[in-house]
Amino acid sequence: MSEAGTPAEETGPDEHLAVYLRFRRVFGDAGTRSATARKRAAKKKEGGSVPFGAGRDPHGLGEVIDGLASKMGWTSPLARSELLLSWPGIVGVETAEHCTPTGIEEGVLTVRCDSTAWATQLRLMRSQVTTTIAQRYPSAGIESVRFEGPNAPSWKRGPKSIPGRGPRDTYG
Repeated sequence: MSEAGTPAEETGPDEHLAVYLRFRRVFGDAGTRSATARKRAAKKKEGGSVPFGAGRDPHGLGEVIDGLASKMGWTSPLARSELLLSWPGIVGVETAEHCTPTGIEEGVLTVRCDSTAWATQLRLMRSQVTTTIAQRYPSAGIESVRFEGPNAPSWKRGPKSIPGRGPRDTYG
């Protein structure tokens, strides 16, 4: 007798297949649950591994490295390092002799200049420099450029410093 109280012959011999197919529809195929089974199923959908088939051609080293860099999220650091290396091409060779990029933090490129005159000149050229960087290195993420002059000496420490509150009115 079956669950409904009818003999097994009356319900038909294919009832077990119907139950199996219903379970398979509801819970999925047990063979596709593991990672390797999913990979095998994906290969079957793609057409499998056929000699001389699509996707079997060798790729160039540059294409493989570019794919790896984009997959790993390295495009921004690589673009930033390329930007720092090609600084003379961005501002010109003569200008690059008097200023060097020192670093990039939070989208701001910091450039150290030999003198305040060079820093002022580059501040006037800021829009041109920023536009060039945005066109050539869009994935670097540079939003602005900060030009700094040379550091002035500090007399707070060292052999020429004195203890106390500092200089006062010495001209009166």
